[in-house]
Amino acid sequence: MRVPALDMSSRFRPAVRLTSHVEFRAVQQRGRRVAARYVTLIGRPNDRGCDRLGIVASRKVGPAVVRNRAKRRLREIFRHEEPDRATQSGRRPFDVVMIVRRELADAPYAAVSADVQGALRKLRGDK
Repeated sequence: MRVPALDMSSRFRPAVRLTSHVEFRAVQQRGRRVAARYVTLIGRPNDRGCDRLGIVASRKVGPAVVRNRAKRRLREIFRHEEPDRATQSGRRPFDVVMIVRRELADAPYAAVSADVQGALRKLRGDK
């Protein structure tokens, strides 16, 4: 079976990631918090021109395999939000930190996606 080539535009590029401890702390200390069923989001506007994501999954979520699966699912949901279109749609780009809750590990993808997208809308102040 042949695996299709990965389109480079669909990857979770370094430009849309929060990478350093300083970036995470800035969002966590000065950001707005929104609680959802499967994640807690903390976000604050940025001047980078695109949305950026950082994920926190503590050992309480489960072993490494479970934590990594949860992070992959959240990155995929965020990637489908099309972070580069933040400025094109007229909304301000955000730095977002997602804190994973234990319930996410066993939840269906569709439920997690709907939960995260609703929380993102609430965080941004969309109706």
